[in-house]
Amino acid sequence: MSFVHLQVHSGYSLLNSAAAVEELVSEAERLGYASLALTDDHVMYGAIQFYKACKARGINPIIGLTASVFTDDNGLEAYPLVLLAKSNTGYQNLLKISSVLQSKSKGGLKPKWLHSYREGIIAITPGEKGYIEMLLEEGLFEQAAQAALEFQSIFGKGAFYFSYQPFKGNQALSEQILRLSEETGIPVTATGDVHYIRKEDKAAYRCLKAIKAGEKLTDAPAEDLPDLDLKPLEEMQNIYREHPEALQESVEIAKQCRVDVSLGQTRLPSFPTPNGTSADDYLTDICMAGLRSRFGTPDERYLRRLQYELGVIKRMKFSDYFLIVWDFMKYAHDKGIVTGPGRGSAAGSLVAYVLYITDVDPINHHLLFERFLNPERISMPDIDIDFPDTRRDEVIQYVQQKYGAMHVAQIITFGTLAAKAALRDVGRVFGVSPKEADQLAKLIPARPGMTLDEARKQSPQLDKRLRESSLLQQVYMVARKIEGLPRHTSTHAAGVVLSEEPLTDVVPLQEGHEGIYLTQYAMDHLEDLGLLKMDFLGLRNLTLIESITSMIEKEENIKIDLSSISYRDDKTFSLLSKGDTTGIFQLESAGMRSVLKRLKPSGLEDIVAVNALYRPGPMENIPLFIDRKHGRAPVHYPHEDLRSILEDTYGVIVYQEQIMVIASRMAGFSLGEADLLRRAVSKKKKDILDQERSHFVEGCLKKEYSVDTANEVYDLIVKFANYGFNRSHAVAYSMIGCQLAYLKAHYPLYFMCGLLTSVIGNEDKIAQYLYEAKGSGIRILPPSVNKSSYPFTVEDGAVRYSLRAIKSVGISAVKDIYKARKEKPFEDLFDFCFRVPSKSVNRKTLEALIFSGAMDEFGQNRATLLASIDVALEHTELFAADDDQMGLFLDESFSIKPKYVETEELPLVDLLAFEKETLGIYFSNHPLSAYRKQLAAHGAVSILQAQQAFKRQLSLGVLLSKIKTIRTKTGQNMAFLTLSDETGEMEAVVFPEQFRQLSPVLREGALLFAAGKCEVRQDKVQFIMSRAELLENMDAEKAPSVYIKIESSQHSQEILAKIKRILLEHKGETGVYLYYERQKQTIKLPESFHINADHQVLYRLKELLGQKNVVLKQW
Repeated sequence: MSFVHLQVHSGYSLLNSAAAVEELVSEAERLGYASLALTDDHVMYGAIQFYKACKARGINPIIGLTASVFTDDNGLEAYPLVLLAKSNTGYQNLLKISSVLQSKSKGGLKPKWLHSYREGIIAITPGEKGYIEMLLEEGLFEQAAQAALEFQSIFGKGAFYFSYQPFKGNQALSEQILRLSEETGIPVTATGDVHYIRKEDKAAYRCLKAIKAGEKLTDAPAEDLPDLDLKPLEEMQNIYREHPEALQESVEIAKQCRVDVSLGQTRLPSFPTPNGTSADDYLTDICMAGLRSRFGTPDERYLRRLQYELGVIKRMKFSDYFLIVWDFMKYAHDKGIVTGPGRGSAAGSLVAYVLYITDVDPINHHLLFERFLNPERISMPDIDIDFPDTRRDEVIQYVQQKYGAMHVAQIITFGTLAAKAALRDVGRVFGVSPKEADQLAKLIPARPGMTLDEARKQSPQLDKRLRESSLLQQVYMVARKIEGLPRHTSTHAAGVVLSEEPLTDVVPLQEGHEGIYLTQYAMDHLEDLGLLKMDFLGLRNLTLIESITSMIEKEENIKIDLSSISYRDDKTFSLLSKGDTTGIFQLESAGMRSVLKRLKPSGLEDIVAVNALYRPGPMENIPLFIDRKHGRAPVHYPHEDLRSILEDTYGVIVYQEQIMVIASRMAGFSLGEADLLRRAVSKKKKDILDQERSHFVEGCLKKEYSVDTANEVYDLIVKFANYGFNRSHAVAYSMIGCQLAYLKAHYPLYFMCGLLTSVIGNEDKIAQYLYEAKGSGIRILPPSVNKSSYPFTVEDGAVRYSLRAIKSVGISAVKDIYKARKEKPFEDLFDFCFRVPSKSVNRKTLEALIFSGAMDEFGQNRATLLASIDVALEHTELFAADDDQMGLFLDESFSIKPKYVETEELPLVDLLAFEKETLGIYFSNHPLSAYRKQLAAHGAVSILQAQQAFKRQLSLGVLLSKIKTIRTKTGQNMAFLTLSDETGEMEAVVFPEQFRQLSPVLREGALLFAAGKCEVRQDKVQFIMSRAELLENMDAEKAPSVYIKIESSQHSQEILAKIKRILLEHKGETGVYLYYERQKQTIKLPESFHINADHQVLYRLKELLGQKNVVLKQW
C-alpha cells in the first residue's frame, strides 16, 4: 500500500514550520516518495523553488496552499481548507486565491469567490481546526454533513475529501469523521500535517511557534504535541493499518495532480504605440529624432552604429522594452527628475543614448554595444536606472498608472533567520536573559553568510560558553535547526516587474506599499518565469546633485547643465588631485584619496580607470599605472597593434571591453564572440580555457600573427578576464563623481550645504563634514530661529546651520516656525512662544533651540533664556485662551511683555556639552581649546595635522568621545575609540597589550594627552595609540612606576599575600599597579604599598611571578 504526503508546510509558512523546501524534497526522495505536495498558509512563496527541486529529483510536485475560507458570505468566521492544483487551470486559480488572501481579503475567502476559482482544484479538510471538524467536535453532526455537501457541490464530486489523522490522538473526532464519510459518501484520505522533517525537529518547531507568538516556552503549556514530521511510508502504513483505503486515496489524489509551470520562456510586455505603428518602426523614428537632437547632423559612424544596434534589437524582439524605458525616462525628464548618466553595460548603447535613457556617448567613450546586448547569446537586456532616492517612487507610480495595477509590481525579498538572529530569538524563547543572548550573539563574527557552525569553529570563546552551559547548548542546537529559515518579507530595493498579461496569471501577489503590489516569488524565480525585471534604483548622490543645482539656480539664477560640463576642467581636477573628495561619489575613502594624490588626474579617463582598478586584485596595478602616466616607467604594449586599444590606460588592461577589442582585432572574432570568450575565460575552467585557446590562436594565425604572439596575448586575456571591469559602468559612475567634483570646485558653499543637508540625522557624518568645511576656510553660522531653514543654506558667503539638524526639533516644528516668521521676525523668546503653536514646539524643543544657540540673537545668555521658558509658556497660555476679547487690545502699543528671569550664564563646559548634545558637535568652541597652548608646548599636533602624517610617532591632545571594546579571537580585550579636537575627529585603535595599561584612563568624555602613530587601515586613517594619560596629569612630575601582572593561574590568596609581603619590605616612593588577568582590571595600590624600586625588589617579584610579568616604567 503506497502513500503521498498531501499536507506539507515549509518554512515559508512564516514561523509555522521548521522545514526548509530543499531539505523537504531531498528527504522525500530519500524516503522513496514519488510525489509530494506543498501547502503553506495563504502563501505560495516557495512554489517555484519546490517545483524545480522536485523536477530535479524526479518527484511529481503538487502545488497547493492552505486557505482560510469564510463559513458564509458575511465573512465573520473563517477556517482552514487545504487546496491542491490538479491542472494548470487549478494552479492559475491558486495564484489568484493566494493573491486575494494576501491583499484584498486577509481574513479569508468568501464562498462565492471560492466558487469562481474552483476549477482544477482538489480540496481537503485540514484534519483538525477546520470548519467541519469544529462542527463535529461541538456535536453538530447534521450541520457538518450539510457543510460537507456544500463543499462537495463547490468543488465537484471526487474533488473534495476529508482528512483522517488518527495519529493526532483525538479518537472521538477520528471516529466522527469516518462516520461522516460513510453518511455522505465523501471519501477520507490520509494526511500527515507536516511541519518539520524529522521527529527530533519538534523542539525547533515549538520554538518557532513561541517566537511567532512572542512567548517563552515556559509560558506555553507543555502539551503533548503529536508528531508532525515527514513520516516514512512504513510508519504511515502502521498508523492506517485498519484503514488502508485512506492511504490509497492519497495516491489517487496525487495521480490527478499534474501541473506544468512553463519556465524559461520570455513574456515581454508590449508598448502602446500611437496609431498602430509597429514597435520596431516607432523605435526607429524616435531614435532618428533623438540622434538629430543629440548631434544636429550626425556623421556616418553614428548612423552606421545606430542602424546596427537597431537591427540587433529588432532581431532579438526587444523594441517594446526600449520604448517602455524611453517612455518612463521621458516622464522623469519632463517632471524635472534628475536621472543618472547610466549604469552598467547599458551605457554602451547608442540607442540608449539617443533615447536619453543614458547620458554617455558610447562612440566618444569607446564603449561596446555587445557588452550590453550580445547577438550571439539571447538574454534579457538589463537596463538599470538611477533616480534620486527621494523621487524614485514617483516614476514607479507613473509606470503603474500607465500599464495598470495588475501589470506592475515590486519584488519580494525574504529576511532570514541569520546566525545572530536565530541565537537571539531562540535564547529569548528559552528564557535566556536578553543581555546574555546579546553577549552570545556578539561572539559570532560579523561577516555575510556566517553560519552558526562556522562561528563556533572561528570563535573559541563562543565554543567555550556553549560547552559550559547545558541550557545554552540546547539553545544552540535549536538555533542551528531554524537558521536560514525565512522570518519576514520585505521589498527588494530596486526591482520592478512588468507584464503583458495580468500578473496573477503568472505569479501570486500580495499587498505592497502605496498601492503597488508585491510579487510573492523572489527575483530569481521571476526570471525563471520569463518576467521582465527592471531596476529603479534610488541613488543618494543624484538627490545631492539635484539639491545643489536647484539651490544654485534659486539663489544665483544660474542654470547648470551638467551634461555639458567639461571633463577636463582645471579647477575640478586640481580639487581631485588634492584628494579633497569628501562627499564625492566613489572617491571618498582614505585609500582612494591617497591614490588620487599620487595620480594627479587630468581628465575623466583617469577617474574612470581609477574607479575600475580600485578593487581587490586589480589594485596591485595602480602604482604601475601612476608611474607610467607620469613618465616614471616606460609604457609597454604586448604587441604594437594593441597600442590604440591600450593607449588610454598606459598599456595596462583595465576593462572587459579592452579584452573584447583585443580578441576582435587579433583573432578576427566578432564582438559578440569576443564577449562569449570573455565570459568563458573568467570562469577559469581548464577544459574551456584550452578549447578557447586553440580557437583564439587559430584566429590569430589567419591574421598572420605568430603562434608565440597569439599565446602570449591569450595568456594576458586569461590573467585579466577576472580583473577587468565593465567600462560602461565605470564611465557612467565616474561621470557622477566628476559632476559632484565640478560643483564642489566651482560652488563650494552650495556643495557643502547640499552635502550637510543630505546627512541630517547622521551625527558622525555631520560632524565630519563640518570639521572639513571649517578646515577649508568655510564659515559656519550657528542655527537661528529667524534665519535658519530646513536645509543648510548659503548666507553672506557662509553656511547657515539647519534648524532640522538640531536634535528634538521635528519637521512639524520647522514648518510652524517658518509659517510664523513669514509675517515678521521673532523679537524675543516671548514673541516666539506666542506665535509658534506649542503643539509642535514644546518645552523639549525650546530647550534644544536654546542650547543649540538658535536663540542667541534675542540678546540674552542661554541660562536666562532657559530660566524664562515657564514665564513665556504661561504668558502664551494666558493670552491664547482669551483670543476674542484680546483682539481689542492687541494693538502694538498695548502688549504686556513679561520680563526675562535674569540668571548668570552656565559654565563653558556645560554650554559646550549641551551644544554637543543638540548639534552632535562642539560648535562655538571645543573643551580642548583651553589646553591648546599647553599642548603646543608639549609638541602635540592637531587631528587635522595628524591625519596627513603617516607612520610618524606623534602626540595629540584629544577628547575621547566614544569607546567600543571588543574581544579578540584569543579572548583579550582591545578598543576602538573616536577622538576629537577643534579640527576634526578620527578613529583610534588600542591593541590588547596597550589596553591593559590604558584601560583606567579610557573613559568617554575624558581629555587625554596621547602618543602613537597614524596608519591607513581598512581604507580609513586610524591612530594606533601607544600611550595616554589624562590632560590634567600632563604636567605632573613623571614618576616611575612598577606594573605587576597576575596571570589567571596565579590568582590565589597565597600569591597575593606573598606580593604584599615583598612590597612592604621595600617601602619607598615608586607607585605600584596590579593588573589582574582574570578580571582584566588594573588597580593602583595605595601609597602605603609604594616601594623603592631597586634591583633587589624587582628580582624577587620576577622570581615569584615570572620574568615578563613585572615591568618598571620610567615615564
